[in-house]
Amino acid sequence: MFEVVGSSSTSTDEAVAFAHRAWRELFAERTASPGMPADLANFAATYCRAGACFVLARTPEGEVIGSIAYRPYDGRFAALDVPPEGCAEVVRLYVLPQLRRAGLGSALFQRLQQQALACGVRQLYLHTHPFLPGAIGFWERQGFHTLLAEAEPVWQTHHMLKTL
Repeated sequence: MFEVVGSSSTSTDEAVAFAHRAWRELFAERTASPGMPADLANFAATYCRAGACFVLARTPEGEVIGSIAYRPYDGRFAALDVPPEGCAEVVRLYVLPQLRRAGLGSALFQRLQQQALACGVRQLYLHTHPFLPGAIGFWERQGFHTLLAEAEPVWQTHHMLKTL
């Protein structure tokens, strides 16, 4: 079951807790500021507004097992030729480890893509990293192509784009 998170405090609290736990697992050791990421600290202003969307996947019993989101792309990477107009940035994809490789990540992305299309988004941007197992291949299978692969030794960020 998929749920687009709105202004319900229960859903937003669960979304923030799940996404923060995922962020700590994946990135806390690689960043100098291990606190709450700004988008999660300001969840409602970031994701509960026009041009943004946060989706949770739940078990039939209601347990959160996955998430994905998009927000307006703000052009923050000057080296990329990605105009912000009509472009959203895909963020916060996470599926519990024991449920991976069963199609849930793809299903979450498909649900998010439907939301984006319905809201007039024409391009999806994202960045990912090779230290996230299978991430680059996963996004390529979803139709993204690499715009730039940075050689920086810690993050090795891959910037990717998909036209809808």
